[in-house]
Formats: sequence, structure tokens, C-alpha cells
Amino acid sequence: MSERLQPGDTAPAFTLPDADGNPVSLADHAGRKVIVYFYPAALTPGCTKQACDFTDNLELLAGAGYDVIGVSPDKPEKLARFREKESLRVTLVGDPEKKVLEAYGAFGEKKLYGRTVTGVIRSTVIVDEEGKVERALYNVKATGHVAKLIRDLAL
Repeated sequence: MSERLQPGDTAPAFTLPDADGNPVSLADHAGRKVIVYFYPAALTPGCTKQACDFTDNLELLAGAGYDVIGVSPDKPEKLARFREKESLRVTLVGDPEKKVLEAYGAFGEKKLYGRTVTGVIRSTVIVDEEGKVERALYNVKATGHVAKLIRDLAL
């Protein structure tokens, strides 16, 4: 089980390929707040709802100084299909080796339909302008999560 992050922790640095295969680093966003959200799989109902909710609220979030990066274990080709099919505008990156998912505490044992399985734990980590964890939310719901986040951040 990977260690969960706590407010004040330094957010683990990462560089992962986006849907076009271009590298995206957390360091690219220094000086801005970043919402890094972790989801199990592109092109699945819950993950689609969550990605669409982030896309629908991107202008509000960007206007408040937040960038959004979605991380899943998917390869760039699948992320590109997901982006095209759903007209997504959030940055999606792939972590097939699950190293970043593990570093952020977003991979491990979870309950799925009453069974314990190992997989991606739907999580959201908010990183401040200095690269520190502001909030770390684990086992979030796909539906309604973005609206709750906006309320909690008072945007």
C-alpha cells in the first residue's frame, strides 16, 4: 500500500507523456496551483463523467489560478481517443508503470463491489504554487467531485 500524502508534504515530481506523447512535468506548472487527479481508466463511465466535469469547469478553475492534470495508467494512444471522443480540454497523462500513482498514494488496495482489489484509488491532490500538497483527497466519487471541490475551494 502506498503512503498517502498529507498537507504540507512536497508533491512528488513527475514527467509523464500526454495524449500526444509530449512530456508533461509538475515542474512546468511552478508558480500556479495544480489539481492533479488520479482515475482508473479512460473511456469508462465514471472517469468520463469526472473528466467532462473538469473540462466544463476549466475556465473557472484556470481563472482562479488552477491548472488541471488527469493521471491514469493508460497509454497516450488511449488518452488521445478519450480526449477526441469526449472533447476533453484537461491535460491527460499516462502512467502505465504506475510509479506516479504509487508516489501519490493513488494506487493500492481498495474495495470494489465488496471485494478487495489492487488498483487505482480515485484521488485528487491539490499542489500549491511552491509544489507543496495543499489538500490530498482519497477515494473520491467520480460524480459530483468537481462541484464539491469548487465549493471546498470557495471558487
